Amino acid sequence: MKNLLAAFGVRSEKAEIARETGLRLQDKVAIVTGGDTGIGKAICIAMAREGAKMVIDYHGDRQPASALVREIANFGGTACEIGADVSKPEDVRRLVGAAVERYGNLDIMVNNAGIEQQHPFIEMPLEDYEKTIAVNLTGTWLGCQLAAQQMVKQQRGGRIINISSVHEDITMPTNAAYCASKGAIRMLTRTIAVELAPYGITVNDVCPGAIDTPIDAPVKRDPEKMKALLSEIPMRRMGRPEEIAQLCVYLASEDAAYVTGASIFIDGGMSKQSGSL
Repeated sequence: MKNLLAAFGVRSEKAEIARETGLRLQDKVAIVTGGDTGIGKAICIAMAREGAKMVIDYHGDRQPASALVREIANFGGTACEIGADVSKPEDVRRLVGAAVERYGNLDIMVNNAGIEQQHPFIEMPLEDYEKTIAVNLTGTWLGCQLAAQQMVKQQRGGRIINISSVHEDITMPTNAAYCASKGAIRMLTRTIAVELAPYGITVNDVCPGAIDTPIDAPVKRDPEKMKALLSEIPMRRMGRPEEIAQLCVYLASEDAAYVTGASIFIDGGMSKQSGSL
């Protein structure tokens, strides 16, 4: 009975203990794709501090992920790194399998990995479009599907969090493929949230605006570009990765058990004011 109640979002005794200790994700197992840098790294740290056992997905250079595992261990958290290309079904299957093999189950899936390659629309190479869709959309699809299959098998509910963008709603000329991928994630999130609700699995969509990560270093180095960017943001600053991470912690916690199918914008008001960036 306790498992059934937990699957449908009713707080279990274990969840209540976690709240009392202040660790909102105590003993939960979480995968974060693209978890070694930027927003993904901040999510891994925040969830680990709340008691989650972290599986950090990386693609390419292993060193940042290994360094993050050590950083998490230094404050008493638990983490491991797994290399996987999210656009490949066999890699995502291996990623989910590794999480379950190491920690016993999977409770939280954060589909964060993403790329963008800017070109004027009429000049965009087909291979750049296909790569963007493969990583951003197919990678998110695979992460959702394979995580959901595992969560259904466990019969204890779960949390799926897709990291989208304000550009699922706001246009961005020269970035049509990226915008198309994020718009598709919006409807994927909403549709599977309805399908997975009977299993106690929530699916939500986090939509960051301009966030201060290494990928935005070129903009910060250009005073004119930075001025133009900040003029589009009512709060007149970029967001911090840690702010995105705290929203993800909330969505992964028991406090958000009744939140599903939502697109939550965290953008300093950009989406309510901006033109086409």
